Amino acid sequence: MAIALVTGASSGLGEEFAWQLATAGHEVVLVGRSRDRLSEVAHNLTGATGMAVELLPADLTTEVGRQAVASRLGDDARPVSLLVNNAGFGLGEGFAATTWEQERALLDIHVTAPAQLTHAALPGMIARGHGAILTVSSIASRLGNSTYAAHKRWQVEFTQALAGQLAGTGVTATAVLPGLVRTHFHDSDALSHMRAEFPDQAWLDPEEVVTAALAAVRRGQTVVTPSARYAVAGALAGLLPTRMTRGRRSQQRD
Repeated sequence: MAIALVTGASSGLGEEFAWQLATAGHEVVLVGRSRDRLSEVAHNLTGATGMAVELLPADLTTEVGRQAVASRLGDDARPVSLLVNNAGFGLGEGFAATTWEQERALLDIHVTAPAQLTHAALPGMIARGHGAILTVSSIASRLGNSTYAAHKRWQVEFTQALAGQLAGTGVTATAVLPGLVRTHFHDSDALSHMRAEFPDQAWLDPEEVVTAALAAVRRGQTVVTPSARYAVAGALAGLLPTRMTRGRRSQQRD
C-alpha cells in the first residue's frame, strides 16, 4: 500500500490532502505541531476510510522537528511514496516590522523544511524507481512584495530544478500555486483583513486545489495553478515590470 506523508496536516489544505489521499487508498502520515489535533483528524480519517493513519507531531521551524520527519522519510521498512510539503504560515507585515525570530521561522517552514525533507525522501524514492514530491507554493510567487513571496518563488524554482534532475528516475516534482483559499490560514489577526478585502469570487475551495494538485502529480506536471483566473493573473504578473508587483500585501495562499 502506498504511503503519503503530509506536513501541516492538522487543518486547511493539509487536512484536505490527507482526506483525498486516504479516500484514494493511501496510508497517510500526518505531520503537525498539535498531537491532539492530529489525533482528531486521524480518528475521522480511519473511521471514514478504514485506512491506516500514522501520527508524527513535529514543529518544522525547529531542527529537532525536521530531523524527526526526515528520519521517518528515510525509513525503508515503511517507505513513503509521496511527500506533500504543505506546512506554512504568513506574517502579514513587512520585513522591517517583524522580529528576526519570526522571519527565521518563516524561512525554516517555507524553505529549510521542504529542502531538508525532500533531501531525506529522494534517495529511497530514486532507489525504488518511483515516488513524488509535491510542494504547496502560492500565486504570491509571481509577486515581488515580501519575504513570503520570495520563499514561495524559491519553492517553484526548487521544484523546477528538481524536475530536471529527476528526469528518467521515475520520481517527479510538482509545485501547486493556489491563490486565496477558504481555510483557517487567514484567521490570524495579521491576515484576517484579507477576508473583507477580496470578493467571494477570489476564494478557492480546498477540495478543488487539492484535486488539481494530485491530478498534476499523476500527470507528472511540474507546475500547476488550480484556477483559470489565477493562472491568467499569474501570467500577467510575470509580464509586468518588477516595480509593479512590489505592493505591500502578499499573503495570497491558503
